[in-house]
Parts: sequence; structure tokens; C-alpha cells
Amino acid sequence: MRPEASAGLLYVALIHFPVYDKNRKVVRTSLTPIDLHDIARACRTYGVRAFYVVTPLASQRELAQTICDHWTEGYGARYNPNRKEALALVRIAADLEETFRSIQAESGFLPVTVATGARITDWDLDCPGLRRLLHQPEGKPILILFGTGWGLLAETIQSADYRLAPIQGTGRYNHLSVRSAVSIFLDRIQGTRPQDPPDPPDKPLSRRSGPSTPESSR
Repeated sequence: MRPEASAGLLYVALIHFPVYDKNRKVVRTSLTPIDLHDIARACRTYGVRAFYVVTPLASQRELAQTICDHWTEGYGARYNPNRKEALALVRIAADLEETFRSIQAESGFLPVTVATGARITDWDLDCPGLRRLLHQPEGKPILILFGTGWGLLAETIQSADYRLAPIQGTGRYNHLSVRSAVSIFLDRIQGTRPQDPPDPPDKPLSRRSGPSTPESSR
């Protein structure tokens, strides 16, 4: 089994309020169970210390806790130990201030915050830069903020310590699900890369249209 590399003090928060809807109104969004499952699995894969689900609605926090309890303590824990391992990373908070206090209690430091968003244009940090920041000797915790709905408020983005360069595809369309965005960012920040492929052979390979025929038999 391959040993796990250190991921530093990396944390992820999924914000359900305050966020925008498609009309740029400030709203509270509902918890999406698939986000909870898939983001937790991505966080476990890439060595994140904890995944915070942030919502001010008590009913939504209770739902998140019920899901986590099923997979970490109930029948689900016995049925799927891998899911138990991932969901054990989930922390539930009412707001970002509670999230900050929790990370400070665990690490001894308030986290450095990094905001994400598809519409960010004034970004001041890219994924390689965040990777370097994460592994600095000071060992400060890093909290990456992801918004549900149509993204984090402009005020939340501007108040963060850093703004992460958005994911860019091949064209103008840029509307990934938040769980996809989390996975892509974590892979770019924490993923290991295979060694460079071997050099190609000196003789180029050509497509064979049929069985080869020795020269003497042609």
C-alpha cells in the first residue's frame, strides 16, 4: 500500500448562507446529500483534515448530522467502511465564525482563508501557489471556502485572505457543480503526479492495416 503524503493543515468549508441565487439575491440553500457524500470522499482522498458543512438552519444541520451518524455509527458504517472513513471528516457549523473557532481549537491558529468562485477576476493565488503556501514551515491552517447556489457573496470573497484563480475549461461555459469544483481544486493542490512517460521509440509507429508480410514473400 502506498504511504500517504502529508497534506498540511488543509480544511474545506461548504457555505449554504450567505450565497447568491441565479438572480444575485442573497439566499440560504438547502443541504444536498450527494454534495455531503462526494465532497467528503474527495477530502479523504486528498488528505483534508476536516470538511465543514456551514448552514444557519437547525433543521439542515440536523439532517447533515443524521446522514453522518448513519454512515459513521449506524448500519452504514458496517455496510461501507470506506464511506465511514470519509464521512468521519464532516464537521457541522452554523456559520464561518464557528468554523474558525473549531479550526483554531484543533490547530492552535485561526485559518488562512481562500475564497473560490467561477466569476472571480481579481484572483491573487493559483493552485501551485496554494500548494506552496500550504507547506510553508509556519504550518498555518488553510481553509478553502466553497459556495453553494450561485456562489459566495462578493463581500465574503473580498474579506478572504486570498482569492483562488477559477477553473477554466475549453470555452466560455463555466458552471461546474460545487462537488466537481472541489475535486478538481483538491487534485490540483494535493494530487500526486505519475512520473514522466518514457521517451517514444526512435522509429515512429504506423497503423497496421493487416498482418505484416515479409519482404521476401511480396
